[in-house]
Amino acid sequence: QVQLAESGGGSAQAGGSLRLSCAASGNIGNTFCMAWFRQVLGEEREGVAAIYVYSGSTSYTDSVSGRFTISQDDAKKTMYLQMSSLKPEDTGTYYCAAKPHSSRAGCQMGSRNPPSAAAFAYWGQGTQVTVSS
Repeated sequence: QVQLAESGGGSAQAGGSLRLSCAASGNIGNTFCMAWFRQVLGEEREGVAAIYVYSGSTSYTDSVSGRFTISQDDAKKTMYLQMSSLKPEDTGTYYCAAKPHSSRAGCQMGSRNPPSAAAFAYWGQGTQVTVSS
């Protein structure tokens, strides 16, 4: 069983930065895909960034590429999302998620077929990010 817990959300001005953390407990295997999703009330959960645990390969949706950086620590127990040059449209609830038994191809958030929220078995409780103009 895997448990995830996000922290680090809050408020920022447009152009500012925030760093989210996701602490994991349980067995995070090398074939896990770890990802950040965000959701605005009334809309579907959107994949933002992903990292393939085995290789550390990262990917991003187009709207955050070049502004957000996903990373993991050496022990692979904490995942981060460094968010810079924030925009008001980055506002939402951010969730970390884990997808076991993933291929690297199945962990490409910026691809033509990014992994959907339904493919992820484990979720954190979410942390709110609010960006004001």
